[in-house]
Amino acid sequence: MNLITLQSRKEFIRNLSLIAGVSVLPGSLLASCSAPGSKMKLGLVTYLWAKDWDIPTIIKNCTEANILGVELRVQHAHGVNFGMSAAERLEVKKQFDDSPIEIVGMGTNEEYHSADPAKVKEAIENTKKWLQLSKDIGASGVKVKPNAFPAGVAKEKTLEQIGKALNELGNYALDMGQQIRLEVHGRETQELPNIKTIMDYVENNGSTVCWNCNDQDLNGEGLEYNFDLVKDRFGDICHVRELNVGEYPYQQLMDLFVGIDYQGWVLLECRTNPDDKVAALKEQNEVFGKMIANAQAKL
Repeated sequence: MNLITLQSRKEFIRNLSLIAGVSVLPGSLLASCSAPGSKMKLGLVTYLWAKDWDIPTIIKNCTEANILGVELRVQHAHGVNFGMSAAERLEVKKQFDDSPIEIVGMGTNEEYHSADPAKVKEAIENTKKWLQLSKDIGASGVKVKPNAFPAGVAKEKTLEQIGKALNELGNYALDMGQQIRLEVHGRETQELPNIKTIMDYVENNGSTVCWNCNDQDLNGEGLEYNFDLVKDRFGDICHVRELNVGEYPYQQLMDLFVGIDYQGWVLLECRTNPDDKVAALKEQNEVFGKMIANAQAKL
C-alpha cells in the first residue's frame, strides 16, 4: 500500500524532512531522541530575518535550513492579515499544507493595558479576528502582549484588566481550537512576577505564556525562580534570540525547558542582520541541537 495513503501529504513531506535532518545528527544527539525535551522544535518568527520574504520564500528558505515551523508576524511582506478574503486564506493554507513547514501562529501587536475601555474592547475584538485568520490558514494560535502601565492607573488594576481580557480571549480561543500566547513583553510588564499576576486572573488553558528571553528574566531571585513562576502556564511557543550571541544564559534556559519536558516550539526572533540568513538559520539549528543534548546529558 502506498505510504501517502496512510497519512496526509503534509505529514509525509514533514517526515521526510525530519528523517533527512536526523540522518546527519551526531550519535550523541541521536541517542537523546527519546529523552525529556526531545519533542522541542526550533522554528522562526518572521519579525526580522524573514520580514522581507513572501510565503514561497519563507517555505523555500526554512525547508533548506530544516526550520519546520514559522510564526507569521503581521504587517510584513508575506501579507497575511485579517483583511484577506476566504480564497486568499485558503491559498495560504494550501501552500503550507503542500510543504514541510507548519504555520505555528500569528504574531500580532494586540495589547490590553490602555486606560481607555474603548481601546481595550477594540483590541479584544481584533484579537478574535486574528484567531479566525489563524484557524483559516491552518495555524494554532495568536501571540499578543502586555506593553505598559498607563500613567495615573494603579499597576494592580492594569494587571487585572489585562488578565481578565486574556481570560475572555482564552475561552474564545478554546472554542475555536486555538490558543492565545502572551509574550513576556513591555517595560515593567515583562517582569515575571507581573506576568504571573496577569495569568492568575486567567481561569482556562486557552491563554498561555510565551517566554521571551528578556534581560529582566534574571532579575530578583534569578532565572530559575522566574521560570518557575510561569512554567505551568506555558503554551505551544517560546521566543529566543540568537542562541550563541550575547550574555543571556541560553544553556541554562534549555536545561530548564528540558527539565520540564517542554514539547512546544522554540521560535527564533533574531536581532542581527546576517547577509546569508539561510546559513544563519542552519547555524542556529546546530547550536540548538547541541544545547538540547547538553541539557539531556545532565538529567
